[in-house]
Amino acid sequence: MLGELLGQSIRQHPGQQCFDTIEQVRAAAKADRLQESGSGQRLVNLLGQLGDDEILPVTRAFNQFLNLANLAEQYHGIRRNRGHSADLMVESFSEVFQRLLAGGISADELHRQVVNLRVEFVLTAHPTEVTRRTLIMKYDDMSDCLEQLDHQDLMPSERDGIVRRLTRLIAEAWHTDEIRYDRPTAVDEAKWGFAVIENSLWTALPRFLESLDTALVEATGKGLPLQATPVRVASWMGGDRDGNPNVTHQVTRKVFLLGRWMAADLYMKDITALRAELSMWQASDELRARVGDTREPYRQILGELRDQLSRTRDWAEASISGADADSNGILFANSEFTEPLELCYRSLVECGLEYIANGPLLDTIRRAHTFGLPLSRLDIRQEAARHAEAVAEIVGYLGLGDYQAWSEVERQAFLVRELKGRRPLIPRNWQPSEAVQEVLATCKVVAEQTPQALGSYVISMASKPSDVLSVILLLREAGMQYPMAVVPLFETLNDLSGAPQSMTELYQIDWYREYCDGKQEVMIGYSDSSKDAGQMMAAWAQYQAQEALTKVAAEYDMRLTLFHGRGGTVGRGGGPANRAILSQPPGSVNGSFRITEQGEMIRFKFGMPDLAVQSLTLYTTAVIEATLAPPPQPKDGWRETMNWLTERSLKAYRDVVRDDPQFVLYFRQVTPEQALGKLALGSRPARRKAGGGVESLRAIPWIFAWTQMRLMLPAWLGSDVALEAAAEDQRIDQLREMMAGWPFFRTYIDMLEMVLAKADLRIASYYEQTLVDDPALRALGENLRQRLSRCIHRVLELKQQDHLLADEPVFAHSMNVRNPYTDPLHYLQAELLRRERQSEGKGGDDGDRNGKVPELVERALKVTMAGISAGMRNTG
Repeated sequence: MLGELLGQSIRQHPGQQCFDTIEQVRAAAKADRLQESGSGQRLVNLLGQLGDDEILPVTRAFNQFLNLANLAEQYHGIRRNRGHSADLMVESFSEVFQRLLAGGISADELHRQVVNLRVEFVLTAHPTEVTRRTLIMKYDDMSDCLEQLDHQDLMPSERDGIVRRLTRLIAEAWHTDEIRYDRPTAVDEAKWGFAVIENSLWTALPRFLESLDTALVEATGKGLPLQATPVRVASWMGGDRDGNPNVTHQVTRKVFLLGRWMAADLYMKDITALRAELSMWQASDELRARVGDTREPYRQILGELRDQLSRTRDWAEASISGADADSNGILFANSEFTEPLELCYRSLVECGLEYIANGPLLDTIRRAHTFGLPLSRLDIRQEAARHAEAVAEIVGYLGLGDYQAWSEVERQAFLVRELKGRRPLIPRNWQPSEAVQEVLATCKVVAEQTPQALGSYVISMASKPSDVLSVILLLREAGMQYPMAVVPLFETLNDLSGAPQSMTELYQIDWYREYCDGKQEVMIGYSDSSKDAGQMMAAWAQYQAQEALTKVAAEYDMRLTLFHGRGGTVGRGGGPANRAILSQPPGSVNGSFRITEQGEMIRFKFGMPDLAVQSLTLYTTAVIEATLAPPPQPKDGWRETMNWLTERSLKAYRDVVRDDPQFVLYFRQVTPEQALGKLALGSRPARRKAGGGVESLRAIPWIFAWTQMRLMLPAWLGSDVALEAAAEDQRIDQLREMMAGWPFFRTYIDMLEMVLAKADLRIASYYEQTLVDDPALRALGENLRQRLSRCIHRVLELKQQDHLLADEPVFAHSMNVRNPYTDPLHYLQAELLRRERQSEGKGGDDGDRNGKVPELVERALKVTMAGISAGMRNTG
């Protein structure tokens, strides 16, 4: 239906002729997929005849269709009509609880674990969300229309009205420019994160908690306490300064204030609605003592809260704009807001009005405990070297020595001595360098916040205890009054293997264990470890690091939370969340789980309230199950085989990516990596450093570029050689045994299969033919495609299947539906890249373009990137 309505819009403008061209292209793409046209060249020939002015509407049409296909698929997963396969995707709490009880878990243990559950989603602004915010809002409205149409009892006039609205929305989207021309700022990204809470999670959270509470009462006889926050939301948007010079302390301060402004606004709406509802006069003595002899006690308290929220909103707004801000009577600490609401709740229950208490009032209380007055908890992320530089400058100014030259033992001794002492370290009139001043100013902004406003302070490139201690010292010097979680991020292969030793040394410091109060968070990086070592080796290194970190934490009686820095793609640790959680090492998911959610995946998982409830349920049930019924330990023989496989995969991956002198050149020529910079994707630069090879490229554009031309190289390179060697060494039967008995290995192979299904040899070959002239580079490409082909063969042999995704028919169907729409975009992109490079390199064929790319060509190129991104779903 959505496709038909898009066709109507195209017929009206640009017109029937354009529509006919698009239909011809679509038919050719379908025929080529079925190879009905013999050589599979009909599509290429047809596209080759398009003039510059025809290319843009054709690319836009296919891009728009893929966005509508995503919309239809997304809605299909949550639609009201029962009996289709999507209904089976998410198990209910009741089903999971019954299975755990049947497996021997006691009702008391189940209740205790659910009440103490800590699942935190950290929203990050990784730059793969290509779609403009204005279009996302239109797509949300279209989803509402689909939901309204999904009723059996609509009158014909009602149905017609909804279809007219849908037609209008699709026409609006068709006539809206889908490309952002201005890069979003870090504050824009933060606003987008807050909008996800406002438009979806705000509604979803109480519904999710109500279903959890109901299932818990059924299973254990006891519900959730009023203050329970089994899920929480944090953000990196406006706090992640690692490699992003655009995130300054002023930006971070502004984001903290924006969160408070938006929270006050949202709670005011809640409180205004509650005042209309809670008109009762019966009240407890406790409440009467607070409000006196008034006829409407609840309205009195809620009226006071509403006034305080109004003042809070005005204060935050003035602070954001730099005006004088009156902080008298504002709400700042969470308890100032939750305490009066809980007083109302207790009073209603005491008066026998429990049914009323458990309505919208309970929803608001649950929001208040989960989102708080800051709306979401902001993480801070900075590179370890920046903190060491700050401490070194202080130490040098005070004449205490050369901190950078000190050994780790000397650094630790100095930092612990200072942390145990009481005198200030930073001199009053000292003028630090600009870079150090920024680090100190950030610490000051952080120190001014309430605990509820702060997530974790994440240290990237962390490798030593002094990396953690230096941050605690700098925060204390800035006036921090309570212990913030300081979290080392272990990302590269070397860092992951050294992580257990680093944490052991840290736990051996008595002062530090006391500071942590027995709780520690450690972040495992998926993106850079995969880029560093290849996907198979990275997955195994992450698994072993988590096992070892869990063991070390248990030795020192520390409660460990592992923070998983997973991206949306398999190449960055992505894939179905519940499978990933249930395949973690036994004991590593101990009732707490923290995970990044990035860019486009936030929209696919949390973009609509029904979707958000589904995603929250999926994660929570998996964490409960992984905690109470963890997978068995892998056999020693399986570990040895995994070591044997990854030894080969690591060498094979690095032989190509690091050691082949032709590789970087091939990557630059055959993918649109160089053109990606033209897309205004995010506030963060694509490179950590200007120039340089693959190592300087961020993991996201690295994967985005390979996805665009469908070689999907980062997710399988290395695995091909390992699986080939296993077949030659007669190990396939053992690998099948590992798949049957070890969720980690099974999940790895399933994810590999999913990526291989997205790869396309014919399309990758076409990019090469169009964009690469050098015979040596073409030989490398031919070799890589042969390896991809062998990898597919080995996975099919291992899984004993005739074709990929044989046991994932829904996903396979989804890919098949998209192919006739993504194929034209791929062929057009390759051609547009060729034209662009020709114009830039030679001043154009006719010599009069002066090296400038025609605007229509450049814009169409950007649209192909956006469209392919929509077609592939998890692109970076």
